[in-house]
Amino acid sequence: MNELFIQAAQKKYRFPYKGQITVEDLFDLNMEQLNTIFQSLNKEVKDADTVSLLEVKSDEDKDLENKIEIVKYVFNVKLAQKEAISKQKEIADEKQKIMAIIEDKENAALKDLTVEELKAKLDELK
Repeated sequence: MNELFIQAAQKKYRFPYKGQITVEDLFDLNMEQLNTIFQSLNKEVKDADTVSLLEVKSDEDKDLENKIEIVKYVFNVKLAQKEAISKQKEIADEKQKIMAIIEDKENAALKDLTVEELKAKLDELK
């Protein structure tokens, strides 16, 4: 994958989105916008699909395939980030629930103490 990004930088790849954008700009887009670029690039491939088995792929065809691979890579990075954020949120929510239950149980335990035991605990806190 590193070689692909090096090649993209050397050849100054541009992607069709509101004009032309660079590889770095892809990382600023959301998944829907990346999908739009992916669809546009795939349309270019299908438009050039009059290739026969006897023809050798041109540099333009290879560049187009590389651009598609880069967009797919950036999309998958965004997807992984989204899943990681979702997982972190789930963990944080679960921690909150557990802490609330612990607090409820501690309060319930205090409610079961006698007045004398509560006064003794209060004196310990002074």
